[in-house]
Amino acid sequence: MWRNYHKRRRTCAKLSDSCGRMRSMKIAICFFVRGDANLPRKTSPQQPLESAAVPKMSRSAVIAVAIFLVAHLALLIGLTTPDKFVFDEVHYVPAARQMLAPMMSQPMLNPMHPPLAKELIAASIATFGDNALGWRYPATLFGALAIVAIYLCGLALFSAQGPAIAAALIAGLNQMLYVQARIAMLDIFALGFGLLAIAAFMHGFRRERPQPLFALAGGLFGLAAACKWSGLFPLGVCIVIVAVIRLMQGWRTLFADAKPDDWYRPDLWPGFKLHHVVLCFAVLPAVTYLAAFVPLYGASLPDLIEAQRRIFADNTTTAIAGHTYMSSWPSWPLLARPVWFLFDKSAEDNVSAIVFLGNPLVLWPALIALAVVLRDFMVARRWDAFLIAAFYFGPWLAWALLPRTLGFIYYYLPAATAASLALVYVLRRDGLPRWLLWAYVGVAAAGFVVMLPVSAAFVGTTMRTFGRLMLFQNWI
Repeated sequence: MWRNYHKRRRTCAKLSDSCGRMRSMKIAICFFVRGDANLPRKTSPQQPLESAAVPKMSRSAVIAVAIFLVAHLALLIGLTTPDKFVFDEVHYVPAARQMLAPMMSQPMLNPMHPPLAKELIAASIATFGDNALGWRYPATLFGALAIVAIYLCGLALFSAQGPAIAAALIAGLNQMLYVQARIAMLDIFALGFGLLAIAAFMHGFRRERPQPLFALAGGLFGLAAACKWSGLFPLGVCIVIVAVIRLMQGWRTLFADAKPDDWYRPDLWPGFKLHHVVLCFAVLPAVTYLAAFVPLYGASLPDLIEAQRRIFADNTTTAIAGHTYMSSWPSWPLLARPVWFLFDKSAEDNVSAIVFLGNPLVLWPALIALAVVLRDFMVARRWDAFLIAAFYFGPWLAWALLPRTLGFIYYYLPAATAASLALVYVLRRDGLPRWLLWAYVGVAAAGFVVMLPVSAAFVGTTMRTFGRLMLFQNWI
């Protein structure tokens, strides 16, 4: 009996030793494949990832704050010139003033747009006074936030600080954003909220549990729409993306040569259910959108419904009368017809001008970059190219669906800002030298400086220089 007992002990010991060697071999093979020469510690495998993620997040937060401060200060320079209404400030500033009255007078001014942006302008007037600084200060805040949002989009797409910073710089060096961030109009507010929402969506796109980031995106989209209804366009893009992916998953679609960078995967968002979709992209946007109306209408449901009816009627009516600076959506990427926000002769040969045109050295090369992005989306099925194309073409081509014939090039602002991501995507492709991206940032900066005299009234220029910068007859 004792002999059998010792025999069984020796057999168990051999089996245990064999299992131990096999486990060690398995660990060694696993770490060799991963490229890690160190043996695993007796800690949770998530700890090294978390410890590495915390400094990375902290660094990104510091850079985002730095970008915001630099952009905000740059946008503030010469903000109060001129000290009179510029272009559509004549509509929005009086509407903001009306909101500050103890008793709201009737009729309500500018009822064709939601109230949030005008409420922010009103809050600024109450803080800084009824002057040029009070009218325009909130626009500088949201212009800086828009640049930060492009940086955050770059982090999601490129997973590197350098390209993300370059994208933010290119967006800031595009005169479209610069001009719109220094005027009391509604577009920059919708852009700031909308781009932050897009950044949240992009960061959640590849996650197993995208619910928190998609919910954040939905709330921000509601705030964008509460500034101007065009803020709904990128929300519509997100809904279409989610619907297409869920439809393909329902059809059990598979790519024969599936790759990790595919924009569609059958296992994408396994826990993201229909009620999550409704909550993130319908309920939360609606709640944050309607909340902006409460200071004006309270909780009166009939008044809220009537306000939406008026906005819908005004924004879907076909315009009959023309406008000096009107243009159609196909012409916007070509910069065919700019808008003169201001043109004042300050002396016999000197002018102060603000022309909403954009930086040609950014927006014209962006068209080539977008062609490459489209090719990579359709041929290589890359997810980053897919998202760039979606958030460029979606907010731009949405204007083709509206019955209104009255359009302006500043409606192109969201797409033009997203185009900076396409430029960075192309300039960091494999095989291209790293310095090329930063050389192009320098080219964009040169274009910005050249166009600054017709983008900022405080700079001023001569009639001769102004004529030289207006390259085409359609620009005059």
